[in-house]
Order: sequence, then structure tokens, then C-alpha cells
Amino acid sequence: MSESTNQSWGGRFSEPTDAFVARFTASVDFDQRMAQHDIRGSIAHATMLAGVGVLSEEERDTIIEGLKEISEEIARGEFEWSVALEDVHMNIEARLTAKIGNTGKKLHTGRSRNDQVATDIRLYLRDEIDVIDAELTRLREGMLGLAEQEADTIMPGFTHLQSAQPVTFGHHLLAWQEMVARDQDRLNDCRVRMNVLPLGAAALAGTTFPIDRHVTSELLGFDRPTENSLDSVSDRDFAIEFTSFASLLMMHLSRMSEELVLWTSAQFDFIDLPDRFCTGSSIMPQKKNPDVPELVRGKTGRVYGHLMSLLTLMKSQPLAYNKDNQEDKEPLFDTVDTVRGCLRAFADMIPAIRPKAANMYASASKGFATATDLADYLVRKGVAFRDAHEIVGKSVAFGIEQNRDLSEMTLEELRQFSDTIDADVFDVLTLEGSVAARNHIGGTAPNQVRAAAQRAREALATRA
Repeated sequence: MSESTNQSWGGRFSEPTDAFVARFTASVDFDQRMAQHDIRGSIAHATMLAGVGVLSEEERDTIIEGLKEISEEIARGEFEWSVALEDVHMNIEARLTAKIGNTGKKLHTGRSRNDQVATDIRLYLRDEIDVIDAELTRLREGMLGLAEQEADTIMPGFTHLQSAQPVTFGHHLLAWQEMVARDQDRLNDCRVRMNVLPLGAAALAGTTFPIDRHVTSELLGFDRPTENSLDSVSDRDFAIEFTSFASLLMMHLSRMSEELVLWTSAQFDFIDLPDRFCTGSSIMPQKKNPDVPELVRGKTGRVYGHLMSLLTLMKSQPLAYNKDNQEDKEPLFDTVDTVRGCLRAFADMIPAIRPKAANMYASASKGFATATDLADYLVRKGVAFRDAHEIVGKSVAFGIEQNRDLSEMTLEELRQFSDTIDADVFDVLTLEGSVAARNHIGGTAPNQVRAAAQRAREALATRA
């Protein structure tokens, strides 16, 4: 057997692996990011093997000490990774054997790289989920703080990107917060389903050694061992579910980004983003470009692509493990990196938004945003809604001709469309009156915005 043949499985082979094939099939260049998780899993495995008598206590201690030294080498950047050893698992095992001798070869007893990698990915993703969860909390807290601060700031609400009804900026921010809250719930659901231990499933059928998977599960902080060895090593639905969460989150961040881009434009001019979140133009000195939200909007497609990649990867695989599954890591890793980066940018940026309240108010004053309030006023006076709708439509048509908003018309002008209208109509035609009238849970009245923000804060606090 050639020295270039992987010593972990080369006994059956009569010639070395082709040099190109070795490089083509190796994953160590990207799966080495799971090195510390691989070591954690191996320490727990060695501890369990000693507990059931497969390893002696001395062998266990020697293995664990060697693994801890390797962990430190990796942390210091001194570990030498080898493509010839294919992946993170064999690199660490080979280094362990080089350090402690034949005892290192006993570590792999009762397990396979199939259940080992399935465990490593879960350990890695669980840690990343906890980091992402903390960033989601930070983003929500930033949204809530700004929403409370801007609970009275009136802006136009849009449908079809046309001015529809006045709302408050705080109310709009709480809509964003609700989106992110659901995303965070989805992430937590994903973590619960993912937090089961596949180690002990071995290659596909389990092992003949008297392992105790409950012990290993407890040592690694899993809720329980998996129930079926075939499923344990072969499915990546937990990674797909995480990427599905990520796609929904990125969709929401992209929608927010679109609004931020619009609002910073000269045509809207609703907000100002601090310079540290923007860039300039190499040719136009006046430009201040909202590059952070634009880039987040662009990265959404990248995450969507990873979801499609993982779904396609799994769709035709027969049980159990197939080499195809080596392709699960790069889409997953890039999804994690992308989501973490986008969330950090948003969590830093959102609290720093500076609204231009006067511009928002002026924009809300256009487009007959209180037309629905006039219709509701007429209904409360006893006019059937469909009749009220027609009356208001004619009033708006008159306003368009006169280039005046409903609130700028005289009482006499309004009464030409309905003698039901009295002087108290102007209480509902102001922007302030309009938003204050939506005084119910979920409404845009400033006191409701503050109450909703407080409820959201309390819900966040219970998650801690």
C-alpha cells in the first residue's frame, strides 16, 4: 500500500488514490472550521467508551489530554492540515495518534465518520444558532427602542407604494419587529428538532460495542439520542430547516432594506443613515449611497440559492449515507456567515436611524390619506358605507381639481357632497386625529404603539 493512500481505510486498496481525486474528494479545506466541535465530540466519545469498559481510564485520560493539546494547536494556528487525510476528522485522529501512539487508534472504536460528521455539524450549528439568536434579540431591542422613541412621529402608510393612510414611524418599526420575532421563533423551533445526538449510529446500522448513547448525549448537551441509525447518518433536514429559516429572515431583511433605500432617496427623504453605514461615489461627490441595506438585499438571493442547493442535494439520495452529503457544508457555512453578517449590520444600523419627522409629516399630508377617516365619520353619522365611499370619492376628485387636501377644504365645500358633514369633521381629517383614532391592539395610535413595544419587551425578557 502506497504511503499516499489514506491509512484509515487503505487496507482494501491495491493502488494509491489519484492525486486529483484526493484533492477532489477532500473536504478539509472547509470542514476544518468544525475542528473544535469534532474534538468536543471525541472527548465525550472517549469518556463514554471508558465508562462502558471499552477503554481503560488511563487510555481515556491519555486520549483526552492529547485532544486538548491538539485543540490548543488549532487555536494558535499551528496545526498542519493535510489534504491527503481528506477531512477534519482524520486530520485530528492522525495527529492524535502521532502524539500518543497506538492508544490514539482506539478512539474511533464504536463510531464511523458518518455519525461523527453528523454530530459535528449539529454541534457547530447549535453554537451558531445561539449566536444568531442573540443577534436577533439585539436587533429586536434596537427596533423597539426606536419605535418607542418615534411613537408619535407621523408618516404615510402605503399600499401598492401609494399613499394610503397615516401611521406612525414607531408603528412601522413594530411591523418589522413582528417579522423578526417570528423568525426568531422559527430559529428556536429548528434548534429543538436539531438537538438530538446521532453519535453511536456508526456507519449506518449501529455498533456491536456496548455503548451508552444517553451518556454521550448528556455530555454534549443534547436532549436525547436519535432513534434510528439509518436516518441519523443520512438526513440533513436540520440543515435545510436552518437554511429555510435563514431564507425567511433574509426575505424580511430585504424588505426592510428596500424601504431604507427608498427612504434615504432624495425623492422620499424620510430618514438619514449615519455616514458609517454608507459609501460614496468615485465620480459624483454629492452621493451618499445606502450600501449596507443594498448589500443585505443582494445577499438574500445568495441564501435562497443555498436552500435550493441543499434541497436538491437530498432529494434523490437512497438510505443511508452517500458522498453527496459532503456538499452540505459549504452552503450551510456560507448561510451562517451571511446571516451573521447581515444581522450584525442591521442590529448596529437600526438604532442609529435618524428620522426626518417634518418630511414624513409633509408626505403624509399628501394623497388624501385621511379619506378613509371621512368615510368612517359618515358611517358613524348613519350613512351606509357604500354611500359614504362614493361621497368621499367625489370629495377627493374635487380636491384633486382644487389641488387641496380634504383637511384644507371649507365646511361648505365638504357639505356640497353630503349635508351630514358638520364642523366636527375636522377632528378626524387631521393626521393626528387619524392615527389617534386607531386606538386598539395592533393599531397605530401612539399609546398603542408604546403598549405594543412594552409587550414585546416583556416577551423578549421571558426568553432569556
